Amino acid sequence: MKTRVLFVCTENSARSQMAEGLLRHDAGKRFEVSSAGTKPGQVRAEAIAAMREVGIDISGQRSKSVDEFAGQTFDYVITVCDKAKETCPVFPATTRRIHWSIEDPAAAHGSEEERLTKFRRARDQIRSLLRHFADEK
Repeated sequence: MKTRVLFVCTENSARSQMAEGLLRHDAGKRFEVSSAGTKPGQVRAEAIAAMREVGIDISGQRSKSVDEFAGQTFDYVITVCDKAKETCPVFPATTRRIHWSIEDPAAAHGSEEERLTKFRRARDQIRSLLRHFADEK
């Protein structure tokens, strides 16, 4: 039986989408992975581009509301932004909650390359955290 993981951020547009794609790609045989947002938006083009650079296609993923997962059981709910940590709905007591404070790359300003640099940084930070997480499970 696979370990069920839900990644949550505010818009489900970048950090949680990248986390979903990374864990599915790197350890999908061991984990059932989903992502959601407390106020879902659209998957950011920069997130898709940053993931494509490491050979992972998340262009088919869509932003989802945490409401879509109401009543479902997860082994882990991992919030990847501070706002989502504060507003994440309550899951059953058996669900382990983890919080990773990842800087929001979608808040970056500047040229396309400067913004993409922020997405790469978030992707690499998430991948590092996920490697430790997967190794411990």
